[in-house]
Amino acid sequence: MCRNIKLLYNFEPPATEDEIYASALQYVRKVSGMRKPSKQNEDCFQRAIDEITEITKRLLLEELETSAPSRDREEEKARAKERGQQREARMRAQLASE
Repeated sequence: MCRNIKLLYNFEPPATEDEIYASALQYVRKVSGMRKPSKQNEDCFQRAIDEITEITKRLLLEELETSAPSRDREEEKARAKERGQQREARMRAQLASE
């Protein structure tokens, strides 16, 4: 999975509209292979982002149900930072051994 698309479900407080939009934007960029669309593709690119944002908002905020306790944002952020540091250490070790 693309590391830039973040887990948004089951957080307290819930995902914000900005977070959902950012994930939709990242998804459309990933599947289209374009960071910025050409003039002729701007409308369909933006429409895709808007539609995915709305679908994701409905899914996360209205439809999905869980009995699991909500995740803590700060705890998840700390875990992600730790994983990133471990990944960087592995890469540095691999480069040093080459």
